[in-house]
Parts: sequence; C-alpha cells; structure tokens
Amino acid sequence: MTACLHPCRARWRDSVGSDPTSDDERETAMALSNAELQMLASHHQVELARRADDWRLGSSARPAGAGTAAATPDDAIVADGLRRVFRIGRNPLRPSREVVAVEDVSFRAPRGTVFGLLGPNGAGKTTTIKMLSTLLIPSGGRAWVGGRDVVRDDRAVRRQLGVLLGGDRGLYDKLSARDNLVYFGHLYGMTRASIERRADQLLELVNLRERSDDRVEGFSRGMKQRLHLAKALLHNPPVLVLDEPTIGLDPAAAVDLRRAIGNLVPQHTILLTTHDMNEADQLCREIAIINHGRIVAQGSPAELKERVADERRVIVSTDQPLNGRSEAIVDDLRHLSGVRAVEHELSVRGGSQLTILCADTASALDASLAAIRGSGIGVDQVRVVEPTLEDAFLAIAGGKLA
Repeated sequence: MTACLHPCRARWRDSVGSDPTSDDERETAMALSNAELQMLASHHQVELARRADDWRLGSSARPAGAGTAAATPDDAIVADGLRRVFRIGRNPLRPSREVVAVEDVSFRAPRGTVFGLLGPNGAGKTTTIKMLSTLLIPSGGRAWVGGRDVVRDDRAVRRQLGVLLGGDRGLYDKLSARDNLVYFGHLYGMTRASIERRADQLLELVNLRERSDDRVEGFSRGMKQRLHLAKALLHNPPVLVLDEPTIGLDPAAAVDLRRAIGNLVPQHTILLTTHDMNEADQLCREIAIINHGRIVAQGSPAELKERVADERRVIVSTDQPLNGRSEAIVDDLRHLSGVRAVEHELSVRGGSQLTILCADTASALDASLAAIRGSGIGVDQVRVVEPTLEDAFLAIAGGKLA
C-alpha cells in the first residue's frame, strides 16, 4: 500500500539508495516521479500516433526515396527520401495550411565515423534528427538506425541511440552529477553494478570525476553539456545524435567537449549538427549540407572545399578608415571582373578591412589595389586566404559572405 501511495519515494530509494529526508530531496523525488509519468505519456502518444499513421497510410505510406537503398551492415544511419509535413492551424472555422519542413533527405552514415549535417537555420536539420530519433514520424520516405526501421522498429532504435540536444534541459539541478547518471541508468533498465561502473568511466571521460558529488545547479554550461554527453553514453549506445553540442560554450569548454567527442570514434557512430564550420571540419569524416529541406551537397570536408578551389579571399587592410567613401569603393570593387563579393569593416588598427572573394586572384588583386589607391587610400597589408569549409558552405547553401 505504501509503495502505491509513494512511488516517487520508492524510485528515489531504488536510484539513490536511501529514502528522501530533506525538503529538497522530497521535492526532487516528486519531480523525478512526475518526469517518469511524462515520459511514459510521451511514449504512449508516439505509439498511438505511429499506429494511426500506419492505419491511415498503409504500407505505401513511406515509399523508398530515389537517392538511397536500404541499410547495409556498414551503415549506422540511412535516410532514404525522408519527408515531413506539418499542418498549421486547427481552428475548424479557418482553413489550415501545410508547411513542408523536410522535402527530400537521403544520406548514409558509415559505422564508426562522425557524420555532419550542416545547414542554415530553418533548413530542416532538427526535424530530420527528430525523425531519425523516433520523436517524429516521417510523412514520407524511410530511415534505418543500426539496421532497424525508425518507424516499425522504433523501440529497438531507441535502445541503440544516445541523444544530446542543445540547451540545459534534461538534467536535475538538485541531484549531483553521479546521482543524475544513476537515476537515468535505472530508467534505461541497467543494473546497479553496471550503472556504477559506467558512471565512473563516463565521469572520467568528460572530466567531471572531481565534481561528481556536487549538485548540477552549481555547474557551468560547459560542465552541464559534458554531463549531457555522459548521460547520452550511459547505456553504451552504438549511435549518438549530437545537436549543436557546443552551442553557447566558451572556447575552452568547446575545445574540451570536441576532444571528448573525437575520442568516441570508432567505437561509436556520431551524427553531428553544428553551425561552427571549424568544428565540422575538425570532427567530421563526411558532411551533408541541407537547405530548404533537401540535401544539396555531400562529401568529405576536402571534397566540399574543392568545389570553391578556384575562389580565394583577398583581405586588404588600409592605413585609414574609408569613412564616407566606403560605399562607392565597395561598389567599384564589386563591378570588377572576377570579383564575386566584397565586404567592408573597420579594423582594430583604426583603418578599414576589405574582404574580396574572387576567382582570378592575380588580376582581381591588381585591379582591387589600383581602385583603392586611386581613391587616395593607402594599403597597409594584403593577405590571400585559402578556401575554407565556411566558404564552401556559403557557396553551396547560399548566403552572405562571412
């Protein structure tokens, strides 16, 4: 009778090893019980939606896309013509409309590698990740994780997945780092001995062993992100989905987290989304660029940079600010043959800096320097920068010269 009246106390005792005593512990135990109920309700809703979708659409609901065949043993993740449509507006007095978040996404991520999914905001990255993680049911196409269909074998897929989503949600501030891992280990159905062993290993991996008994509420954002990574790895899943893991971190914390991520391969396969092109260049063996819900390019970082190999950034620093002449000078440079884009900003030395993206470096550089000097502006320094992944991304996905 007591266990029925106090499920939160029983769960706390199973996870932490003793009954809650203080008011904070009782409050946290109740929050844990409520979280479990919400998780069960969420799973139940997903299951009902999946069955309704199967009944409504039948076996032809998810035709295979044209770009990718079914999963092979060498593939950790395969997306084949994924499509997702959201219906906006449920007011019966007003017509609803459909928004296509993902139009046609096909790619395959080999086992034991870091595969990057890059794209501008609103391109469909997060929606794609949620479909691969069984959090959203595709409107069309199919996908496999670890050889299992994400719709028909969703439970098996979840057992193979560890997911880290950007943000601070998903940890309990009133618990210590170790108690968070112990609690989530019980939710994964792990034994107490295996939880203790994995918690020690992962706290060491993410460099939190010395703070393992401290409450999470006192952690910096970087420490919380590292604990999120440890939580995602707790049940030792073969596949990890990391959605912008270093967002909002200071440079030192981002370097620490990248190092931890790099150490996970080839034992794990990682699907990574990020807006940091240097991070993608450093970690990913292969990258797919998504824009307007479609994959527009795919290849290794070197292959993507090769697409803009004929273009260079020429950075010209002047000895004085352009002031009111900047608009006219930039407009003159943009009309030069071989120049694709020009940007102007003030330099830290008090002058101006012109970034010129050009195809023919020699002729464009000569013409640019002549135009600048013809305006009575002295040139302080000239640098030619080799193409970067950011250049390739902007050229492929479109956008402003960064």
